[in-house]
Amino acid sequence: MGLEMGAMASAIGVSVPVLRFLMCFLATLPVSFVWRYIPGPAAVKHLFAAVSGIVLSYLSFGFSSNLHFIVPMLLGYAAMVLYRPRCGIITFFLGFAYLIGCHVYYMSGDAWKEGGIDATGALMVLVLKVISCAMNYNDGLLKEEDLREPQKKNRLLKLPSLIEYIGYCLFCGSHFAGPVYEMKDYLECTERKGIWAPSEKGRSPSPFGATVRAILQAATCLGLYLYLSPQFPLYRFTEPVYHEWGFWKRLGYQYMSGFTARWKYYFIWSISEAAIIISGLGFSGWTDSSPPKSRWDRAKNVDILRVELAETAAQLPLAWNIQVSTWLRHYVYDRLIQKGKKPGFFQLLATQTVSAVWHGLYPGYIIFFVQSALMIAGSRAIYRWQQAIPPNMAPLKQLLVLLNLAYTVLVLNYSCVGFMVLSLRETLVAYGSVYYIGTIVPIVFILLGYIIKPARPSRSKARKDQ
Repeated sequence: MGLEMGAMASAIGVSVPVLRFLMCFLATLPVSFVWRYIPGPAAVKHLFAAVSGIVLSYLSFGFSSNLHFIVPMLLGYAAMVLYRPRCGIITFFLGFAYLIGCHVYYMSGDAWKEGGIDATGALMVLVLKVISCAMNYNDGLLKEEDLREPQKKNRLLKLPSLIEYIGYCLFCGSHFAGPVYEMKDYLECTERKGIWAPSEKGRSPSPFGATVRAILQAATCLGLYLYLSPQFPLYRFTEPVYHEWGFWKRLGYQYMSGFTARWKYYFIWSISEAAIIISGLGFSGWTDSSPPKSRWDRAKNVDILRVELAETAAQLPLAWNIQVSTWLRHYVYDRLIQKGKKPGFFQLLATQTVSAVWHGLYPGYIIFFVQSALMIAGSRAIYRWQQAIPPNMAPLKQLLVLLNLAYTVLVLNYSCVGFMVLSLRETLVAYGSVYYIGTIVPIVFILLGYIIKPARPSRSKARKDQ
């Protein structure tokens, strides 16, 4: 069996551990399909979710992976049982402390670059699910008028049972690579309540069309990645030949490196989306059309065209790693905004810092997310100028739209080099090779935004009278 695995791994150009992971990852599709049709009480489905998650984790990462998963799960559940008024913030810090410890111990980024793999990626997803569950249980104590809409929607009024909690944490459709989802949605789907309850629209919507679409998208993304990745290796950033190129060729190589790397993530997220859809949890309601059509975007984690053709950097969190971006907004960004005050650069930087720590403590991650905060702030300055242009100057407004698009493409692909190469030396070498253009340009636009402040559009008289 080992020889067969080795031959298969060599044939597709990956290591044996990565091949084993990919086989278990693809197995989440049939396992999620079976979960959907398990008869009997909801507890049976929770038990199946827990057992299937444990088994696939063992086959993919080994016995120690499940020991790592138990720790944040127990910490979160204990906090909810023992001290509900502060269980959210306790779980947040304990969960991240344990995750950081695992990041430091395993230094998974180096292993991933060298073709290895461990359970840290699955642990990252699990920690977010554990924290959101605890925070929503904490929110169940608060007055409804003090809550934002997402808090009202997701809050938990009673403690989930232990089997519900374990099933939610280890449900295999999202266990390996996300997407993150809410405990309340998981419970309602399992118990066929809420939007999953039988309705006048007839029998449960079929997930198969949306599943096939996601699988075809995954196959396309994998094909593009396998074609492009040998042509744009990351090690070239430190080779002499790279530094012999001219400025524009080096900048173009940075663009193509980032463009190539993204197709790997598009593939992974498309498979995860397919697994969640086929389980039924990906259902998000019905359209208003006649006849109504089912929507399956609850598990959508990426909008490829909106990433590659983003008109502003502020659109990227809405299109890239969508569910984690949503989690960061609901559980970090929004909760840092003081009542009656507007969010500012502090909330943005703090959120990006949490995101960086969640990914790992490599300098490349930290630099990338600081860069992201600068990129979004600079893009917002351009957008404010764009919105201030009167209708009779449409060509100028269109020019600013194109400027923001070019700015986003430039800074995104420059910044993501740090995310890919991880080490401080390689990141600075790559950034320095293009004269730090992707750092200087955002800072220039941020400063210009303070100097050139567009006039606020005057409100209509009718609006003033309201």
